[in-house]
Amino acid sequence: FPSLLKDIVGAKEHEVVVMNQLTVNLHLLLTSFYRPNKQRFKIICEAKAFPSDQYALDSQAALHGFDPAEAIIEVGPRPGRQDIDHEDIINAIQSHANELSLVMFSGVNYYTGQVFDMASICKAAHEAGALCGFDLAHAAGNVELQLHDWDVDFACWCSYKYLNSGPGGVAGAYIHERHAANTQLPRMAGWWGHDKEERFKMDRHFKAIPTAEGWQLSNAPILSMAAHKASLDIFAEAGMDRILHKGKQLNAYLQYILDDINAHQPEKLIDIITPRAEGMRGCQVSMLMLKDGKEIFQELGKKSVIADWREPNVIRVAPVPLYNRFEDVYRFGEILADML
Repeated sequence: FPSLLKDIVGAKEHEVVVMNQLTVNLHLLLTSFYRPNKQRFKIICEAKAFPSDQYALDSQAALHGFDPAEAIIEVGPRPGRQDIDHEDIINAIQSHANELSLVMFSGVNYYTGQVFDMASICKAAHEAGALCGFDLAHAAGNVELQLHDWDVDFACWCSYKYLNSGPGGVAGAYIHERHAANTQLPRMAGWWGHDKEERFKMDRHFKAIPTAEGWQLSNAPILSMAAHKASLDIFAEAGMDRILHKGKQLNAYLQYILDDINAHQPEKLIDIITPRAEGMRGCQVSMLMLKDGKEIFQELGKKSVIADWREPNVIRVAPVPLYNRFEDVYRFGEILADML
């Protein structure tokens, strides 16, 4: 699995492992990489991150005896905006440098589809003396990732979005080699992370595998792994460069279609809240519906359009390069325009 995933996330083979579910992996990684003390205990994250991440961060802060309201600093959009200004993220890191333990962001915000500048966020975190991790649920298989070159400390992701491995599919994690090789790094240990050569000797003392595999707990779920491998084999055959190139074209075409629909309405009905700049978007386009959003979403479903709804009034659509065609985008535009 690491040999198939390394090019998708931009890592070395020994920095990647497939295991568990996303939030389980996030907790395992936070156990190792969120090591607060009285001076450095704060975490910077994005406002309106996926709730499971927020729950994980809150509970980790509380487990260490800190009030989450004091420990966690959320960087949000400026008034009248939905996306987060990159300058505000860097300023927050620099402003709290003396108290900062961890910077934990999404690679792609689940709600707006905004792609964050992970390389410069990580650089700023390290300059502040903090570690940096990412939730790549909406990034893995969707946007370019170079985790090792960006010097990211850790990351985790699921496999049931762009990695096409089915709901509840097995998740993945990345740990930079400087940490993965440190077998003394504190962690929640289990027998599947024990030295493979000695695992079945049933020794009393844990001896970590000196790779990302050292964070494994239990035997892998074989059926989920089989589905995941089938998808990763297709990624390897297609090649990430080609996938990313087509994804950008599909997204640009979708935004063109939506702009054209708006232009032909008596009043604006759709506000695209996903950033337009190429480096700040992946496959996803989030449409803030200005009128009758829930009804439109339900009608789309009746016409076999697979999108999803996020409160209070957003429809998310994402043409995916492995199985969507430009004709699909055109047909979606026709269906939506007819409804409006």
